[in-house]
Amino acid sequence: MRLAFQLAYKNLIGAGLRTWLNSIVLSFAFVLIIFFNGLLDGWNQQARLDGINWEYANGHLINEEYDSYNPFSIQDGHAVLPKEDQANLTPVLVRQATIYPQGRMFPIMLKGIDSKQSTIKLPSNLLNTSEANIPVIIGNRMAETTNLKVGDDVLLRWRDKNGTYDASSVTIVGIFDTNVAFVDSGQIWVAIDKLWEMTGLYNHASLFIANDNYIHKNLKGWRYEDREFLLKELTKIIETKKVSSSIMYFLLLSIGLLAIFDTQVLSVFRRQKEIGTYISLGMTRFQVVKIFTAEGSMYSIFAVFLAAAYGIPLLGYIAKTGITFPMSGDDYGIIMAETIYPVYSFNLVFGTIVIVVLLATIVSFLPARKISKMNPVEALKGKLQ
Repeated sequence: MRLAFQLAYKNLIGAGLRTWLNSIVLSFAFVLIIFFNGLLDGWNQQARLDGINWEYANGHLINEEYDSYNPFSIQDGHAVLPKEDQANLTPVLVRQATIYPQGRMFPIMLKGIDSKQSTIKLPSNLLNTSEANIPVIIGNRMAETTNLKVGDDVLLRWRDKNGTYDASSVTIVGIFDTNVAFVDSGQIWVAIDKLWEMTGLYNHASLFIANDNYIHKNLKGWRYEDREFLLKELTKIIETKKVSSSIMYFLLLSIGLLAIFDTQVLSVFRRQKEIGTYISLGMTRFQVVKIFTAEGSMYSIFAVFLAAAYGIPLLGYIAKTGITFPMSGDDYGIIMAETIYPVYSFNLVFGTIVIVVLLATIVSFLPARKISKMNPVEALKGKLQ
């Protein structure tokens, strides 16, 4: 086998430009496959981390009557959970309300949360430091939509537990920046004890956010959804994108592998005398097949080194600076940062190398099989059998 690689290496170096053209084309496919897979992995990791830090934490304990996708469930989707069952849980009460910024009517979700919580990154501590009558915080999307800024007062209308409308002025004491639209768009956050006072729903909660120390036990009237369950839609989207991207990978690889296949077919046709000489010198047909197969596989090895030469600095720079997209995931209801930083794992790089080398070897072996059927005498004359 060593002799096969030595001869293959000399033959490829002697082929000159043809060898490097094939290797360059294959290296482009190699770099692009790693780049796009790394981009999707980076998006997946960022989105999961943002979702856990800002919304999901270790999971949600949700009232059975409450469905975050059904606004009609908000009115009755809450209950009291005994204090002894609230260990490592942060209560959240969700109510429908309306604000009137600059005289406009804007329906919103009014959410109450423990102002001393540290389970998620929501800066609820700002609700403790304000002397306003009803301090609230909003996200940057909400601020842009309503044209509100820190210090502004806005009229808020809500309904109490009896369905009676009430209204008061609330003060914006903080605006937070997050990639998770579900804790931002169309939402206002207030201290839960203040919301209890406003609605009369003392100690009620629509859901609880669990921290890392929470151990679930079955509670009547409540269902638990862990972080993997909450993130499954995002995981499905990423997997779907990877499947759709595989079409592009197939086309890129096909171009490079087709070039190798054509080169090997031409080599078998033009190098009949060389093949006949090898066999006449005592080589078996299988040994000659190995030489030509090794030549094809070495195209992929050259491609790996070429890809490393320009791919490592290029992909490293992109991983450091990230890629900023003009669109966001808000319109699609998914978590997506404005700037995504690709992640190139060892498994991704090594797996891609193995796939490219293996396919190149298979593609090289197919035309080399014809050598096993050649007559060495006819081959020395330059005539195929």
